Amino acid sequence: MIYIDRCHDMAVLAGLAYLDAKEAKSEYHDLGYRYHKLIDIDGAQCHIAWNKEEYVLCFRGTEPDEFSDILADLNAIPDRAELDGYVHDGFQDELEKVWEEIQKHQKVYLGDKKLFICGHSLGGAMATVCASRMTDKVDCLFTYGSPRVGSGDFVDALQVLHYRHVNNNDIVTCVPPFPLYCHHGVLRYIDRKGKIVKYSRWQRIKDKVMGRIDSLLNGNPVDGVADHAMGSYIDYTKED
Repeated sequence: MIYIDRCHDMAVLAGLAYLDAKEAKSEYHDLGYRYHKLIDIDGAQCHIAWNKEEYVLCFRGTEPDEFSDILADLNAIPDRAELDGYVHDGFQDELEKVWEEIQKHQKVYLGDKKLFICGHSLGGAMATVCASRMTDKVDCLFTYGSPRVGSGDFVDALQVLHYRHVNNNDIVTCVPPFPLYCHHGVLRYIDRKGKIVKYSRWQRIKDKVMGRIDSLLNGNPVDGVADHAMGSYIDYTKED
């Protein structure tokens, strides 16, 4: 499938979104992105990295010490989406903080470059809402440990190639509740052994149960939280 070989690259870029501007600029540069800009408004952050061929929007995920992030995650009231249907109000509000600056920047620097969007956790949700507003420009969307973002109508209307990564029992991917909110994209499920596999729904349920048992036997009672770590998504897509 097109761009599936970029899943690890984009996981790395999504992970770098947690860095401050100076560190991120150096790291993105080392990965071949000569230019970098951080948009940081009221706790919402989007790193933009680009070169002659690619333009990448990297949304930062949830940080426990950022109160605005916590509010965004808890505010599960449906809000009308620009595309169709409804999206999570908190996720849309976080994107709104940086949306105007993203638009201004891409009008000058995007040109005919390939546009990739990525994000982990809350960043994945923001990336999805962002992609829904740029469907005619997005080449591919990559999310890691993203919560559900929108209604069924929103998901059906979002015609964008999207690789959605879920690591075993990652608890964030289970909220907000279905069927009020639904997932979008091509599921890339990571089993309890850290391998990306094509499992049926029942095979995934069995694997999740076994993952919880393995976690308890290893002295880890919060398997769902541990599985959400960005580092795991980077590691498990490396040999994809």
